[in-house]
Amino acid sequence: MVKKPMTRGERVIAFIQRYCLVPEGTLLGKPVKLLDFQKRFILAVYDNPVGTSRAYLSIARKNGKTGLIACLLLAHIVGPEAYQNGRIVSGARSRKQAAEVFNYASKMVMMSPELSKLARIVPSAKMIVGLAKNVEYQASSAEAKSAHGGSPILAILDEVGQIKGPTDDFVEAIETSQGAYEGRAMLFAISTQAATDNDLFSRWIDDAETSKDPRIVSHIYTAPVECELNDRAGWAAANPALGVFRSIKDVEDFSQLAMRMPTKEASFRWLFLNQRIDASAPFVAPAVWRACDGTVDEFEGLPVFGGLDLSEVSDLTALVLMAPKETEAGTIWHVRPTFWLPGESLRDKAKADRVPYDVWNKPDADGKRFLETTPGPTVDYEFVAFHLYELSQVLDIRKIAFDRYNWRFLKPWLLKVGFTEEQLEGENAIFAQFGQGFASMSPALRELESIILNKKLAHAGHPVLTMCMMNATVKQDPSGNRKLDKQKSRGRIDGAVSLTMATAMAGTYEGADDGNLDDFVNNMISVTW
Repeated sequence: MVKKPMTRGERVIAFIQRYCLVPEGTLLGKPVKLLDFQKRFILAVYDNPVGTSRAYLSIARKNGKTGLIACLLLAHIVGPEAYQNGRIVSGARSRKQAAEVFNYASKMVMMSPELSKLARIVPSAKMIVGLAKNVEYQASSAEAKSAHGGSPILAILDEVGQIKGPTDDFVEAIETSQGAYEGRAMLFAISTQAATDNDLFSRWIDDAETSKDPRIVSHIYTAPVECELNDRAGWAAANPALGVFRSIKDVEDFSQLAMRMPTKEASFRWLFLNQRIDASAPFVAPAVWRACDGTVDEFEGLPVFGGLDLSEVSDLTALVLMAPKETEAGTIWHVRPTFWLPGESLRDKAKADRVPYDVWNKPDADGKRFLETTPGPTVDYEFVAFHLYELSQVLDIRKIAFDRYNWRFLKPWLLKVGFTEEQLEGENAIFAQFGQGFASMSPALRELESIILNKKLAHAGHPVLTMCMMNATVKQDPSGNRKLDKQKSRGRIDGAVSLTMATAMAGTYEGADDGNLDDFVNNMISVTW
């Protein structure tokens, strides 16, 4: 009987389990025994009938990520995937992380009598050379800026989930350097999840899911979004090595700590449950915000309330409008935001802030943009004023709150486009000054929090507003009052500020049944700073 030849993936698995030895820990010196989830990943990558160009594996920490990377590297340096004169790189954000992968692979080579004859280690350059086919592997890091030069047939990115924002120069340099191997080059990204949907690794994973590109292999292990911290099924979903080399006791201990100390919950969900969550604990948890991702209806015929956060000349300007929709469940506040940035150098601004402003500025399938731009290098308040006036002609705008900072620049334009002095200032004015300190912001934040938690808000998943809400953190004074903290937030929060002010203005709605907004709003409308 003729023995069936091994597939490409089976050869990689056989090589790893035959020649690679565990270089540290309780299994020191024993042959590597791949777990089922690792085998599934390897087979999916190497036995892909159309070939694999990119492969993503996302797992919680301490699930053998570094060991798997080292094994794959050796398969390409001295194993069945070695390519004549090929170049390989592994990339990490820091020198220390890059060194860990190199050190792990080097120890495997030194411990194996067979592999030590086939490879030469160059510690000073963090390099391993495969002697049989002159394959050169080098560990690179963003700190060392060593991604440029050469053309790697294989690139493995370690902890790419730590990259904030949708772009990264270091990763881009590696990606664009692989063009010399058309159809053969592969990029691996093995990491825990990124913090937000707009971060690089999240966008890669989401693209793999939506595009269904057959040349992209994506295996994601994460706990369900709403799972409890002590949900053992959730632990297992994110930790495929749980009970093998992922300590159950370690997960159990940290989960109990997170349940006792809410400040630890975000870290536990990120590192142990592999969920997309910012460990800095935003004002609103991502899952809670997503629960309000409902359809937003048109505002015609409804009373409209808003908040306007006027920016510096080159920063984000935000207008958030809210209108009440009466349902059997009570009042649901529908939210429609508008954001502006200078059109000049928008791409550079996107790279600097690590946010896809340029993508949000492109029309969607319905021709709508999530981000508007004004000509030139600054936000032209004429466009903002004209937009407000156009809205006032078709909507029943009751109140729009604003921080008086930069008001002196916007007011002349409002008058020029058609607003009257009475509409801008006075007892019946549409526009109302709103303080940004604890006294004004704390009750507004409390009511906004209540509306969101009770699912009385519909925001349709607007990406710019979502970004601002996920960035927003709060600062508390000794009396327990809160305000949004721009200094400690992880990025732009202008939309969150505007939504908070709009919520305060919504308290003047006589039909509102969600909280006691009107108890404090009347006082705030008359406050001047």
